[in-house]
Amino acid sequence: MKRTRVAVHRTVLVVDVEEFGTQRRTRPHQLAVRDGLDRALRRAFDDVGLPWSDCRVEDRGDGALILVPAQIPKGPLVESLPYALADALRQHNRTHPAEEHIRLRMALHAGEVAFDDRGVTAPAINRTFRLLEARPTKQALRESPGVLVLITSDWFFDEVIRHSCAVDPATFRPVAVTVKETFTTGWLYRPDHPFPEPETGSAEMTINR
Repeated sequence: MKRTRVAVHRTVLVVDVEEFGTQRRTRPHQLAVRDGLDRALRRAFDDVGLPWSDCRVEDRGDGALILVPAQIPKGPLVESLPYALADALRQHNRTHPAEEHIRLRMALHAGEVAFDDRGVTAPAINRTFRLLEARPTKQALRESPGVLVLITSDWFFDEVIRHSCAVDPATFRPVAVTVKETFTTGWLYRPDHPFPEPETGSAEMTINR
């Protein structure tokens, strides 16, 4: 009889460096970017009072998968962490050459995660990576002079952002996410270069569903 491993709830946070593998980055440049990203994440978590040491962090080469324990409130992950992370990235970029600059895509979701001897697995993790790799997410960062773009799942928007008193849901943009077998809605946000105010009508109707 096979033993069933119990899944536990986690907030799933994934980040990915824009153009990490571009030809203009040499191996030393990539190492500096990896080190800079790690320092920026740790600093941002510390600045907003989120316990980095309680999270499970998996290095993904050009990014990271961070599983945040269920007892840590989700609000600060969208209300304050993106701003602190953007600030840490700007400080890194000011002290490094262009080849070592970091611009980041960040995705947030939550769900049940299973752990085994080889690591972690969950549909929630897969969906978070799909949000990160979606064309609208990449385009939003390309078109921004800022250093960070955030996309959240529809669930995260409905359960966390829509009820927040610290962030305005109207500053998020709904986008269609179609990546591999995933067809869903994501919500885009640019903390250091907000989207223009939405026109009265369809956008507000979508948010206030």
